[in-house]
Amino acid sequence: MMSLEPITIDGYTFKAITVLLPKTTLLAVASDKGYIMCGALDVGLLNEKLKDRGIIAGRAVGVRTIEQLLYAPLESVTVDAEKLGIHVGMSGTDALLKMI
Repeated sequence: MMSLEPITIDGYTFKAITVLLPKTTLLAVASDKGYIMCGALDVGLLNEKLKDRGIIAGRAVGVRTIEQLLYAPLESVTVDAEKLGIHVGMSGTDALLKMI
């Protein structure tokens, strides 16, 4: 099963995506510029193999719900996310607000 729902943070709308898979759940919240995602996100791949795409993304680990993803500290971020002021340890919500 997959769900896509709008969520609002400080008056800005983001897309919250949940994908239920066997033995895992993929979670992501996206703006038009970038996204945060659960531990399934491979930030190293984005920074190395897909560097030319300039992907703005952050990864939080140990989260099981969209709400947890929003408030968890980011464990890793892409180089292009760092250029926007998004950093490791920042909450998902704060990172998303830099992606508007």
